[in-house]
Amino acid sequence: MNWNQDKSISLSQGCVCAFALLLAGLDGFGYWLLQLFAERKGMGPGWGLAFYMALLMGSVFGWVALGKLWGLLKSIKVGQVFTAENIRRMRVVSWCCAAAGLVCLGAGLLYLPCLVCAMAAGFMALIVRIVKNTFQQALLMKDELDYTV
Repeated sequence: MNWNQDKSISLSQGCVCAFALLLAGLDGFGYWLLQLFAERKGMGPGWGLAFYMALLMGSVFGWVALGKLWGLLKSIKVGQVFTAENIRRMRVVSWCCAAAGLVCLGAGLLYLPCLVCAMAAGFMALIVRIVKNTFQQALLMKDELDYTV
């Protein structure tokens, strides 16, 4: 198989679509799954609803991040990589990761393993932020080269 940039971007777009389907499934069936989980663990009836509210709050940030990632991939596909818009998209994605991490941190009060998700989301925010800063420096260098005669 001959792997190239277009196939890599298409794979990434496919992954964004897969995550969107998973997120839609969680949004749609999360309440019943969490109620079933709460019953099996012997937790109170309000636990499932409270945790579902946390899931929906985190879901908002997930949808925003997926939309920005889709826009970023579309832009890269047409050769527009180091642009101010892509930097803005990555900034939003990093803030979405940080916000989802805070939601998971709050959910950790209900269920301790959510703290692992909070740590992972915080670390992802850091990684995206560093890549965003790299893109920002590259844009400055690109602009400087464009104005050089």
